[in-house]
Amino acid sequence: MVLKIYAPLFASSKRAVVTLIEKGVSFETVHVDLMKGEQRNPEYLAIQPFGKIPVLVDGDYKIFESRAIMRYIAEKYRSQGPDLLGKTIEERGQVEQWLDVEATSYHPPLLALTLNIVFAPLMGFPADEKVIKESEEKLGEVLDVYEAQLSKNEYLAGDFVSLADLAHLPFTEYLVNQIGKAYMIKDRKHVSAWWDKISSRAAWKEVSEKYALPV
Repeated sequence: MVLKIYAPLFASSKRAVVTLIEKGVSFETVHVDLMKGEQRNPEYLAIQPFGKIPVLVDGDYKIFESRAIMRYIAEKYRSQGPDLLGKTIEERGQVEQWLDVEATSYHPPLLALTLNIVFAPLMGFPADEKVIKESEEKLGEVLDVYEAQLSKNEYLAGDFVSLADLAHLPFTEYLVNQIGKAYMIKDRKHVSAWWDKISSRAAWKEVSEKYALPV
């Protein structure tokens, strides 16, 4: 049975989509219009009780949360495509570590920037300039740590591309494009080289072309 991924147009879902493409897994997409509140429909809440995206449906099995979906795909299809989890327990530990860093340190300030700079104007809300300033400062501090890490390794978890790198793609694309703060990446030599490598991967180019951002 072909896997189904819900709401592929939105950034969080693209973490799952790019992983599926990297691993060469066949899948179908199901559109969920967040602007119309379709994520609150009873049918959707039956598979995602929090009314959030994405969801992956694999036959009778359902899993939500984008990074959990990435891990599931990488484990289930480990024998095909690139090994995105690491070949040793030590490498796996580094992948998990940097996945957690992305979720707990990198993503929160970047999400705040996205909401205030990209989505607030679309929804008719005023941007919170104080939050924007504080979030940029916090993100800059995280990127300074990344710069040091990437001066030692080609990718975050080592010299191999992993889920830890792929998880950064969707919202960093917002940062360098819609948010208009590409300098936060480009002004850091090793972060910039890393971003150029991961954002030029064939799988991400396919995601960007087929599932254009809704804004």
